[in-house]
Amino acid sequence: MEPLKHECGVAMVRLLKPLEHYLHKYGTWAYGFSKLYLMMEKQHNRGQEGAGMACVNIDAPAGTEYMFREKAEGSGALKEIFSRITPDMAGQLYMGHLRYSTTGKNGLKYVHPFMRRSNWRSKTLCLCGNFNMTNIDEVFHLMTQQGQSPRSSSDTHIALDLMGHRLDREVERRYQEAVGKGLHLQDITRYTEQHLSVADVLKASMPLFDGGYVMCGLTGSGEMFAVRDPWGIRPAFYYADDEIVVVASERPVIQTCFSLEAGDIEELQPGQAVIVHQDGCLSLEQVIPPRQRRACSFERIYFSRGSDQSIYQERKQLGRQLTPSILQAIGGDVANTVFSYIPNTAEVAFFGMTDGLRRQYPDVRAEKVVWKDIKLRTFITEDAERRDLAAHVYDVSYGSLRPYKDNLVIIDDSIVRGTTLRESILKILDRLHPRKIVMVSSAPQIRYPDYYGIDMSHLEELCAFRAAIALLHERGMQRVIYDTYRACLEDATSQNHVRAIYAPFSAEEITGKIAEMLRPEGMETEVQLVFQSIEGLHSACPDHLGDWYFTGDYPTPGGLRKVNQAFVEYFENNTSEERTDK
Repeated sequence: MEPLKHECGVAMVRLLKPLEHYLHKYGTWAYGFSKLYLMMEKQHNRGQEGAGMACVNIDAPAGTEYMFREKAEGSGALKEIFSRITPDMAGQLYMGHLRYSTTGKNGLKYVHPFMRRSNWRSKTLCLCGNFNMTNIDEVFHLMTQQGQSPRSSSDTHIALDLMGHRLDREVERRYQEAVGKGLHLQDITRYTEQHLSVADVLKASMPLFDGGYVMCGLTGSGEMFAVRDPWGIRPAFYYADDEIVVVASERPVIQTCFSLEAGDIEELQPGQAVIVHQDGCLSLEQVIPPRQRRACSFERIYFSRGSDQSIYQERKQLGRQLTPSILQAIGGDVANTVFSYIPNTAEVAFFGMTDGLRRQYPDVRAEKVVWKDIKLRTFITEDAERRDLAAHVYDVSYGSLRPYKDNLVIIDDSIVRGTTLRESILKILDRLHPRKIVMVSSAPQIRYPDYYGIDMSHLEELCAFRAAIALLHERGMQRVIYDTYRACLEDATSQNHVRAIYAPFSAEEITGKIAEMLRPEGMETEVQLVFQSIEGLHSACPDHLGDWYFTGDYPTPGGLRKVNQAFVEYFENNTSEERTDK
């Protein structure tokens, strides 16, 4: 119900035949552009704050442009950038990016791709990515110690400058090789471009970063690459045949755009890079040693398209295995219970939930109880009036249940902040006068921030964290808060000290407190929450064990440091009474 901003989407296309081949076979000079546009449109869910694309024509003669880039902001950015393309921009390499900001930095200068130009094609580099780096300060310091002077401290700029520096050195190394072989003038350039090793550039650059990422790039001389982080946190898939190589953040995007079966498409493995060389040859390079796989489980629960065959089944299983807890919450009274879902991303989990219930109770009553209206727009600036309008974004199906007789079970894919529940959903559901409302989350309690690309980086925004803090105060255990603060100050990297905030309480106690805190004042109906268990999550999504937002088990040192720093900031900014109660 509270849309989470995600870490972006990427798409790449490499045409392997002469451009005339696609014109004759498909009847358009814009075949590469059309495929890139379609893949980006199919991933629009991953980024609506901006979009950008770049293309390279490796046959462009000297004195003409060989690398083009277009960027735009806003939800209409995708159509805007593709409206600007012209036939003279057609080439062999295409790269696209859809942006959601997880840093709060907005403006066209932050929209990918980023470009580093040179009058040497092999030194011209364009980057985009689905990533968030957690150690960018350390990398910045390393670069300045080496004598570089980065123009920005953002992770994208730093990645571009660092990789560009390594690319320069690789080009110079190949240049000296060519000179040593007695080559001259343009023969040196041809040798340099043909022997350029992007794998060596990546091996020298990417191990310096801590974070979750899929980094994509093009060089002006015709090299294309995508590299995945060594934990496999962020997703990437690719497909190749004799006409084309493509890369995307999600598998069904490639399936749909190229009419393929799931088995035709390969997943890029942790620490692996897919590289298409200037001559069109594809290679897979292990540029970073793989670590324990910690692929993001939120991709399966919420972010990725539910049309993926595996994700569809996993989301159904997440809903199906919650049925025992749901039955317990309604006292087994299925005959007097209506089942529904919100938002649309929870629909597949809803199907799984009702499938599970119908195995025992064939006559389960399922209804579309909640509707989301078109986004309301208002000139009103006063906070109270704006909140009142926000509370009417959702509406209910009147008559969908029997007042004061039926229970109402609503499944959601996750409950993060709880703001929409408290200020809108529960209030409007109360109008139907159900006997009891059971809000079900197909994800476990979200207890910790994410630092690898999802927009939930503040502890105090998480309703589970607020509930644990409230319980500590109620039970006179403020000392735990102060001790956690001291531990985070003294040791920010060896372990997640914020776990101590939750340790005194069972999951059921925290769930009960969340329900109490989210229940609006004056609401008549009883409210109960049901969350997925960690064990249930792992059972449904066995290949995606990245669960740090639920467990605090961050896969990288940067994640540990960030969560401990977050608690220090929370304590120092918001908890003056903890200082006096210690």
